Amino acid sequence: MNAGGDIQVVVFGLGQEEFALPVTTVREILDHRTAYRVPHAPDWFLGLTDVRGTSVPMVDLRVRLGMAPAEATLTTRVLVIDMPGTDGAPLALGLVVDRVLDVATFPADAIEGSPALGDRWRSQQIEAILRRGADFVALLDPVRLFGADGVEAALGDLGLAA
Repeated sequence: MNAGGDIQVVVFGLGQEEFALPVTTVREILDHRTAYRVPHAPDWFLGLTDVRGTSVPMVDLRVRLGMAPAEATLTTRVLVIDMPGTDGAPLALGLVVDRVLDVATFPADAIEGSPALGDRWRSQQIEAILRRGADFVALLDPVRLFGADGVEAALGDLGLAA
């Protein structure tokens, strides 16, 4: 969030739900591509893909959030994000989402704290709830979503360097 309290986000859909990530974490948005599968990977880890000459781990965000997986469609996209790795170096991830809706700025008065959400999603994965008229958008925090070393630990377990 900036000094004025407004936040600019990339809004995307998973099923009927809308989520967002801060634009500062999204490096680029790509058309869906098939990942190189890695044996014995967690169900949310789709494999690796090449992004401009770099191997990037791809994550099925639906599965990571406890939703059922879905087949890719013409609207399926990959959000390439940068998040801090455990060694301080940025870690690039490709998050597979059903569709990208828009880039939006939410004013400070449309931003609410993360509520207790019960079993559907763990509230620690959600940084805030953004109000869009009568609808809501859940602002995700990649570090909270994957844990401080969740992706790196999974890659290490598979014998892959992050």
